[in-house]
Parts: sequence; C-alpha cells; structure tokens
Amino acid sequence: MKRFLWLALVFAPPAPAQDYPAREIRSVCNFSVGSGADIVVRYYSDKLAALAGKPVVVENRTGVQGTLASEYVAHAKPDGYTIMITPASSTLAAARYMFKQLRFDPDRDFAPVTTLAKLSFAIAVDAKAPVRSIAELTEHLKKKPGHGAYATGSNTGQVTGELYKEMAGLSTTYVPYKETMTALSDTIGGRVDFMTYDITFLVPQVRAGRLRILAVTSASRRASLPDVPTMAESGFPGYDLAPWWGVAVPAGTPRAVVDRLAGWFNQITASEETKKFLENLATDPFPGSPESMAALLKTEIEQWGKYARLAKIEPQ
Repeated sequence: MKRFLWLALVFAPPAPAQDYPAREIRSVCNFSVGSGADIVVRYYSDKLAALAGKPVVVENRTGVQGTLASEYVAHAKPDGYTIMITPASSTLAAARYMFKQLRFDPDRDFAPVTTLAKLSFAIAVDAKAPVRSIAELTEHLKKKPGHGAYATGSNTGQVTGELYKEMAGLSTTYVPYKETMTALSDTIGGRVDFMTYDITFLVPQVRAGRLRILAVTSASRRASLPDVPTMAESGFPGYDLAPWWGVAVPAGTPRAVVDRLAGWFNQITASEETKKFLENLATDPFPGSPESMAALLKTEIEQWGKYARLAKIEPQ
C-alpha cells in the first residue's frame, strides 16, 4: 500500500493553473542591485506579488553580461515559480553572438510570456567633462593613446560602443563591468572616457548632475530627453538600437501558468501607475503575448547577428 501511495505522489500531475501560485515566486534579475534593470525588475515583481497573492522575491544573479541569470532560469524547474523579467533583446537574443559556449539555448530553453517595455541605450560622459556632443567625444578620443576606454555591463552596451567605434574609426578599449555603480564611479573619476548604459539607469544620474548624455541609440529622440540627439542625428546614419523588456520562464512551464502570468504582467503594464513609472525611466509600455514575444525574439536573434558582424564583435 505504501509503495502505491509513493508512486501516486511521484507521478501526480502538476497542480492546475487555478492553484497557481501556491507559494512564493523567485524573480531572477540579470544585473546588479541599483542598476536600471534592477529598478524595473523590482517594480514589476512588487506589482506581480500584489496580483498573485504570494511573495515575489527578487534574486540578483550578476555576471557575464547577464548570461549567468539566464542560464540559471533555463535550467530551473518549469513550474512557474522561477521567472525572469529581463531586457530579452540583450540577455537572450544577443547572447549567442557574444559567447562561443552558451550553457543555454535562447530558442529552446525558455517559454516566452510577454513583452513589457521598450527603451534606448545612450552614450554618456562625466557631467564635468568639456565634451558636449558625439563629434566632440570622437575628437577627444582620437587625441588619446589607443583612443581611450569605455565602460559597459551588458551585450547591448557592448554593441552600442562597438558600433560607435567601427563607424567613427576608433580603437577605444571595451572595459566590461559587473557592477553598474563601479562603472559610474570610474566614468566620473576619469578611469574610462564614456559609458554605454540603458537610459533607465542614466537619466537619474543626469538629473543628479553626475553624467551628461550625448546621444541615444534609438531611431527617434526620447520624450523624456527631447534635447538629446540620436546617434543617427549625430553623424551615424542607420544607427538604431532599441532594446525591449520581456518575461521568460523555463521551457516546459505549463501553458495555463504562462497565460496566467502574461495576463498579470499585461495588467500591470496597462495601469496608469506603470505608465508613469516607465515614463520617468524614459521607457515606453510594450505589452504583448507569448506568441508575439516568441516571434519578436526570433527576429531579434537574426538582427543581433547583423549587429555583431557590423560591430566586428568576436565571441568570447
């Protein structure tokens, strides 16, 4: 009798979606505490907890341009209790072009849930620096031995810098950073000449008088930064990088759970509070569905191949 009871427990079907969640959810963040990514992840995680009725605990797993967190989620149990709120165009679509050996497959190891928001990256310098435009930055760098150095901590940040270098004829050294605040400190301290980060992180630094944004990477100017030109306007026609946020769970997560999560996240994105939150971060709402995110991810994987070739990025 005990043997049959044990077998029944082992092979019992998963709990139906109406019972989800029955316990706390782990929300994995690819980047460090205090980064622009961390701000977005914690906001959405708090809102999800209110809708789900269970705690949502943020866990920062930093390193290797966000891929350590992606790897962790890819291999987590597919039960809906491990989720990743992430700049997916960078952490998933770009990853295969940045690293020779990935321990996850961006196509097969994740179940897309929904898109959340679109944003831009930017090139920024110390607010006290005399450099006030991309043209002036290029001139400044060309006078330095080796054309100086730049800081970033993500795939998108690296492509931002490498595309600029290639189009401007620079050999500036790329310096990867695990901690965003360290990159900020080194930029202000003059140890690197500029930084390429998401404007979610950069805008508060500009408001605090620490940094000056020279240009954004998106095709059009941002409403929150109307006086800041695009890279295309700064002399680099065709330059267009507009990363987007999405939610992913391990492949094999029950579709009913995925649908429930998608409904909650789209409800959060549609709220006026979230619209204001995203506006303050110079980010636009971008709701979707599992199908639309899957299609977009496929397109982005192809697009990132073009970016990597244009920027002459060699996989590490």
